[in-house]
Amino acid sequence: EVQLVESGGGLVEPGGSLRLSCAASGFSFSGFAMSWVRQAPGKGLEWLSGITPSGGRTSYVDSVKGRFTISRDNAKNTLYLQLNSLKTEDTAMYYCVKENGVIWSTVGLEYKYRGQGTQVTVSS
Repeated sequence: EVQLVESGGGLVEPGGSLRLSCAASGFSFSGFAMSWVRQAPGKGLEWLSGITPSGGRTSYVDSVKGRFTISRDNAKNTLYLQLNSLKTEDTAMYYCVKENGVIWSTVGLEYKYRGQGTQVTVSS
């Protein structure tokens, strides 16, 4: 059974940083691309970033490019998202997503495996 468990969220002031983690189990983690998505209150799922199985390729939505960094440790079956220079509009529930192959897709997010999420709140 695929399991994804996110952690690391919290309350942070604008300009602050957080590091999110996603512990994966129940599948061959090193064989799949992974993504981070988020959902703000009253809005749909938004794809943020993807990473290939080896970690050699990454991609970001424009709104987080230069501020967020995705990475993975295949030895630990763990996905990460470093969030820097946080803004109030980054407030959302953040989820890691298991992709269906070796590359990410920005569509059909609601049909992919994701964890329970970790809340990020950016407020002064």
